Amino acid sequence: MDQFDKMLAKWQPMALSLFRFITGLLLFQYGVAKILGFPAVPMFAKIPPLIVVAGSIELVLGALLMIGLFTRISAFILSGEMAAAYFLGHMFKDPAKPVFLPLLNGGTAAILFCFACLYLATAGGGPISVDEMRKK
Repeated sequence: MDQFDKMLAKWQPMALSLFRFITGLLLFQYGVAKILGFPAVPMFAKIPPLIVVAGSIELVLGALLMIGLFTRISAFILSGEMAAAYFLGHMFKDPAKPVFLPLLNGGTAAILFCFACLYLATAGGGPISVDEMRKK
């Protein structure tokens, strides 16, 4: 098992860069759908001002995550946005009857994005990132 751990550990920095890129890409797609309307997603048809703000954050900071520029601060802000999205958009969708369980309120992705971004805020962008190139 020790040899297997060593073999996988050498790929950890590259996996971090890939994880950062994919997380950014997924958040970017939400921003594109909310702000640019592509693809047309029925739940984003009526866009209240809060969704426009969230979409703008996801669009800009998702793009920054993809290239790995200002990774830590971008991920930290996105983590907070996803926490807010869970509580405002999922848990308290109906303020008279809050539903805490993510399986029932549709907030699973928001929780995953929150903690994925929190991890990226602490781990950084990895070796394949603009942040890393700027250090050199």
